[in-house]
Amino acid sequence: MLLVLFKKFLGKRQSPHPDNADSQSPEQIVIRIQEGDLRLRNQFITDYQPYVAKVTSRFCKRYIDPTRDDEFSIALGAFNEAINQFSPQAGRSFLGFAEQVIRRRLIDYIRKEQRFSQQIPYSTFEVEDEEDNIVNPIEIHQAIEQYEKQKGNQERRSEIMELNRSLTDFGIGFADLVDASPKHDDSRQALFAIAKKLSEDAGLMQTMMSKRMLPIKELLDQVEVSRKTLERNRKFIIAVALIYKGPYPYLRDYLHIRSDSEEGGDVN
Repeated sequence: MLLVLFKKFLGKRQSPHPDNADSQSPEQIVIRIQEGDLRLRNQFITDYQPYVAKVTSRFCKRYIDPTRDDEFSIALGAFNEAINQFSPQAGRSFLGFAEQVIRRRLIDYIRKEQRFSQQIPYSTFEVEDEEDNIVNPIEIHQAIEQYEKQKGNQERRSEIMELNRSLTDFGIGFADLVDASPKHDDSRQALFAIAKKLSEDAGLMQTMMSKRMLPIKELLDQVEVSRKTLERNRKFIIAVALIYKGPYPYLRDYLHIRSDSEEGGDVN
C-alpha cells in the first residue's frame, strides 16, 4: 500500500507559481530570493516540498511522510541552506545543487553518533533559524534510530539471500543450520575459530568452493579436533566460513562472532 502511495506521490509534482514565478526558472527565483524577497522564499520552499520529499525518500529508500519523519525536516532545512549558498556562476542547476546539499545533510544526520541525554528537556535545545522557524536538533534522535534500524534490516535481508544462494551450492539450507548450531557457547566459539582459520586459508577455501564440500582431510592438519567433530559440524563450519570470507558484516555481528574467537573452547 505504501509503495502505491509513494508512486502516486512522485507522479504528482507541483509546479511553483508565486508572483509570476511560474514563468521563471528555479535559478531565477533563487536570485530574487537572495536579493531579499523573503515572501518569495517562503512560497518557493512550500511549493518545492514535494521535490524535497522525493529526494529524501530516494535517499532513505523508503516513503518519507512530510508530516511525521524528521528526515524531511532535515532535508527541508538543507533546501533552505541551498538557497543561501547557490551561485549562478557555478554553472549548474539549482535543483541539482539542492539535492547535493540535502544528501550531504542527511548523511551527516544518519551518521550522528552522539545521543543527547533524554533527562534534559527538549525545549532547552530549541533555536530559531533565519526564517524564525523553530528547530530542535534533539528531537531527531528517534528518527535516526529508526532509520538505522530499517537500513540494517534491509542490509541483513540482502545478506541472508546472498548467503542462502551460496549455501544451496553445498546442499545446505537455513533449516539445516538451525539444527547444526551448537548449543553451548564455548563449542560455538571453538567452531568459529576453525571456520575463521579455514576462511583465511586461500588454498582450503578454493578446495571447499570448487569441490562444494568441507576439506576435512586438509583441515585436520591445521586444527586440533577429531575427524568426527569436523564431520558432525560440517554444515556449521561451512556456513560460518562463508560468512567470514564474504561481504556479510551484519551477519557477522548477528552471530556475535568475536575477533578473538580463535581462543574458543574445546569441542572434541
